[in-house]
Amino acid sequence: MDTRPAHPLQRLFNYARQYRPDVIKATVYSVLNKFFDILPEVLIGVAVDVVVNRQDSFLAKVGIADPKQQIVSLAVLTAVVWIAESLFEYLYNLKWRNLAQNLQHDLRMDAYRHVQQLDMAWFERNRSGNLLSVLNEDINQMERFLNGGANDLIQVFVGTLMVSGVFFALTSSLAVLALLPIPFILYGAFWFQNRLAPRYAAMREAAGALATRLSNNLSGIATVKAYTAEDFEAEHIRQGSDLYRARNAEAIRWSSAITPVIRVAILVGFTITLLYGGFMALNGEIGVGSYSVLVYLTQRLLWPMTRLADMTDLYQRSMASIERVLGLLHTPMEISYAGQALDTASVKGGLEFADVSFSYPGQNRPALSNLTLNIAAGETVAFVGGTGGGKSTLIKLLLRFHDPQQGCIRLDGQAITGLQLQDLRRAMGYVAQDTFLADASVAENIAYGSHDTPRDAVVAAAKAAEAHEFISHLPQGYDTQVGERGMKLSGGQRQRLALARAILKNPPILILDEATSAVDNETEAAIQRSLDRLVVGRTSLIIAHRLSTVRHAHCIHVLEHGRIVESGTHDGLLQRNGVYAALWRLQTGEREGALA
Repeated sequence: MDTRPAHPLQRLFNYARQYRPDVIKATVYSVLNKFFDILPEVLIGVAVDVVVNRQDSFLAKVGIADPKQQIVSLAVLTAVVWIAESLFEYLYNLKWRNLAQNLQHDLRMDAYRHVQQLDMAWFERNRSGNLLSVLNEDINQMERFLNGGANDLIQVFVGTLMVSGVFFALTSSLAVLALLPIPFILYGAFWFQNRLAPRYAAMREAAGALATRLSNNLSGIATVKAYTAEDFEAEHIRQGSDLYRARNAEAIRWSSAITPVIRVAILVGFTITLLYGGFMALNGEIGVGSYSVLVYLTQRLLWPMTRLADMTDLYQRSMASIERVLGLLHTPMEISYAGQALDTASVKGGLEFADVSFSYPGQNRPALSNLTLNIAAGETVAFVGGTGGGKSTLIKLLLRFHDPQQGCIRLDGQAITGLQLQDLRRAMGYVAQDTFLADASVAENIAYGSHDTPRDAVVAAAKAAEAHEFISHLPQGYDTQVGERGMKLSGGQRQRLALARAILKNPPILILDEATSAVDNETEAAIQRSLDRLVVGRTSLIIAHRLSTVRHAHCIHVLEHGRIVESGTHDGLLQRNGVYAALWRLQTGEREGALA
């Protein structure tokens, strides 16, 4: 059985099943346009035959005896041919371009939807800039090929068949000689194409790496400026751009050689027709009109093949891009979205971690090791400890950003791996340390994921998060655009909007991952007041470095190296005088020193 992967063009054709009728229509229009495009050369030969032979011309033999009527008939026929050619050129342009736009849109949306469903481990392995390159430039490259390249390839193939047919109908001996260069031209084009393929693939990879660097630097421009690292980062970009330029230059060296090679082959074919056909006409073996047709058709057949260079270049670039796009689209999902439906209203919020272990790829030490934990419904539980202890990993497993390699996590007694993933996440409200805000209005960000929410509910959530006051002072209030990633707002303002978003969602389970770590004392106090109201009646998991924010939790767990080393209330842990008490003394001592 052949296990070789399908050709990118075949994979694209399989993907675009719904557009096959459009592909067929566009192809028919391209073929008909080429048919009418070749006819004027034949009509020129017939006109020469009329002028030379008059009453003995080809048209006279088909019933038009008067030479003047013959010329008039040719003029009318020429007008019809040109109109038909123009009509089908319009139709194939319309069909191919609309097909390119529709397929581009579908491919981008399908790829993006698929990417959104991939597990977080995939995003950790792949660079965002490379992903953006695939979703933008690679899909645009495919669109450019369908816009013009597909029609060019079809017309070169059809034109070769049609002209060959005319040649053999007029004189088979000359046809064999005139068409002799074509196999060499096609072989040369494919030979160059095979050498261009890996070079264009390398070029697309370099483009993705460059896009990653640009995206990373622009997202961190404040840090770049603060550390006066502009020259350092510019050098990084220069290295990436140089690599891309080098990969491109290597492909250009090969693609630029195609046209000169093809032109030499064309010269051979045209010279054969001019000389051998001329001798045949002088010897009376073919008519002057036939000789004219052969000369013109040789030009029409061979000269467009100089465009094989551009066509091969565009085709190979597109195939490399299509391979990357469809490869992304067919990336397997390691975490399935399927499962048993879960009604959020029925969720009580009881959680159980049973002997859970998890390791990140490439890490020697497990992030969580045989962790067993029960959290009662409605209970507020805090997780504290040093960096790398496993706190955030525990939350990622609960949200199923990853699945544990060992053990099971249950919600109300059901394994979360058996639940529909989106239903599971709808039951949880997540407030992260690094708040994500969409490039939209304040109201749209609060109602993120609940877009049909009435404005009154949005305002009520903002008031509960103590965000209404600062929102009211914004230029357009709740309709103010927050900018990319909320850059027009302060860190504390972004965090309050994230909290308002969780309040509006009203989930049975609340997850707070360092929700107050990056704000000032006044904002922290405001957020803490909101949190105190928000956690009532729901299961709440709080990750915190500031121990003062979790003093009133029902239970505090201290994690070190993926294991729970202490558990208890704030007062109980202080009395134990262990790890938690040492952290508490360290933090309160730092504060006392700062105030002194």
